[in-house]
Amino acid sequence: MSTPRNEYPRPQLVRKEWVNLNGEWDFAFDDDNVGLKNKWFQIEAPYDKKINVPFAYQTKLSGIQDPSFHDFVWYRRDFTVPQNWKDQRVVLHFGAVDYRAWVYVNGQYAGFHEGGHVSFSLDITHLLTWGNETVAVRVEDPSIDETIPRGKQFWVEQSDSIWYTRTTGIWQTVWLEPVSLTSISKLRLTPDIDRGDIIVEFEAAGEFIHKTADIEISFKGEKVAKDTIELFESYNKRAINLYNRQIFRTSFHHIGWNWSPENPNLFDIKVTLKDEANQIVLDEVDSYFGMRKVHIENGMVYLNNKPYYQKLVLDQGYWPEGLLTAPTDEDLKRDIELALEMGFNGCRKHQKVEDPRFLFWADKLGFLVWGECAAFPSYSEDAASRLTKEWLEIIERDYNHPSIVAWVPVNESWGVPFIKGNKQQQHHSLAMYHLIHSLDTTRLVISNDGWELTETDICAIHNYNHGSDDEKAKYEAFKDSLATKENLLNSKPANRGIYADGFEHKGEPILLTEFGGIGFKVGEDNGWGYTSVRDESEFIADYRRVMEAVYASKALHGYCYTQLTDVEQEINGLLTYDRKPKCELAKIKELNDIWHSNIVRI
Repeated sequence: MSTPRNEYPRPQLVRKEWVNLNGEWDFAFDDDNVGLKNKWFQIEAPYDKKINVPFAYQTKLSGIQDPSFHDFVWYRRDFTVPQNWKDQRVVLHFGAVDYRAWVYVNGQYAGFHEGGHVSFSLDITHLLTWGNETVAVRVEDPSIDETIPRGKQFWVEQSDSIWYTRTTGIWQTVWLEPVSLTSISKLRLTPDIDRGDIIVEFEAAGEFIHKTADIEISFKGEKVAKDTIELFESYNKRAINLYNRQIFRTSFHHIGWNWSPENPNLFDIKVTLKDEANQIVLDEVDSYFGMRKVHIENGMVYLNNKPYYQKLVLDQGYWPEGLLTAPTDEDLKRDIELALEMGFNGCRKHQKVEDPRFLFWADKLGFLVWGECAAFPSYSEDAASRLTKEWLEIIERDYNHPSIVAWVPVNESWGVPFIKGNKQQQHHSLAMYHLIHSLDTTRLVISNDGWELTETDICAIHNYNHGSDDEKAKYEAFKDSLATKENLLNSKPANRGIYADGFEHKGEPILLTEFGGIGFKVGEDNGWGYTSVRDESEFIADYRRVMEAVYASKALHGYCYTQLTDVEQEINGLLTYDRKPKCELAKIKELNDIWHSNIVRI
């Protein structure tokens, strides 16, 4: 059987040598939480099941498919390390493990990580025997704890309404990598299209004195810049000009070198660390970047210094056989292709930190992404601390992806239900807004997507009140609520004000970032939507009706339609859960491409 998810898992920092540890692992439930006391990390006996990593035990693809609560689980597998890695450090990488993970190698403690949505790595060199090796992972995923970032993972055993089956344990690729004793530990790429510069920052670990680093940049196979740096300190930074006084390379010209959905231009970059005295290459990493700028001005979102109308689709990132884990890399790519085929130019990745491979395909295909993290359901100081920690790691991991244009730290007052007047919860929203801006100056931040916003870069409004086709008065009220800036700001979707007490609109762009949700049952699937239709013709007619209200608005500068696919009991997708179109995709594209004179199109 072939190894599942065998593509290189970290597209923004690629090294040639690596070993994929996906596939069959030994597995055990530890419902009495005795594994640590009984040292399951040193023995084989308790592992009475097999699991197909990187799929969680709740999924069909795991080979177990048990949706019930098991708060403690254990993984174990044998592996070998290539002998030609002996003179290097060996790093064990986990794409994501939900929620807490303790890792043991050859019966010895290797490290711990808390946070279910981003990557972590452990140097295991000192624990290796260079023979037959064993790795064991103890995972804790508190099923009913409402203070951990859960997103759409339900804290009740049976999924219901907008809440879905949980994901416990390893759900992204596990892999090994050899790293030189002197190596590149971080690479941060910041485009500045106004100057034509790419700002390259990297850190070297190990003995870096009297070493050099070559930075080589190419565009569509042609080398365009090269710089050599002699290292004196771990941290290094260079601004490299790419436009070089050539007007056709700039954003002024429509065929320039910038990245956009219409022209997803990517530059390749290679950083090579050398020991010049001994003429040895110590480390070499490949990456890429796009020359892209996003900002707000005159009540509009600008992409590369031009107004840009965003046509987004809400994407939950769930699959029927893998839940949070896409069955294949091709499935991640295909979701983007289907959205593009329907005329969307991006997505809001809802309540999920997506696999880096999805972001790679978004970069490659030209697809805007609003990055979002799973919310905690109930506010506490511990919950705020945990969410903050996750955001630090999210931004460090995903900073280099040009497709990401906005961050969404809070959604619909989830976890901060009293934010309207509660100062502590307002401070949490403000803290997340300012923290993210302090870490990333290149993207927009939405403080509370939906309503009860505090300080924010986009006024993001949710409104599902369009009613059924026979509810004419309700539809007219919906259409009227979108018509003007004043109507939008005075509306109260879900009986919530658009801004929290003490905050007001300051001219930021207004986008309708959740609406629609037309329920259309295909086949035997039962479920719900915000409204319902009986057949394909009604589906298209209702989509047209909703989109006409959006495009008639004189104040909206973009939207995000709910949603790309059905998910479990939700049947309000444009596609079924297994990605079958509910109608001709060209008809959706035709309606998405309706433009009125008040909308700026680039």
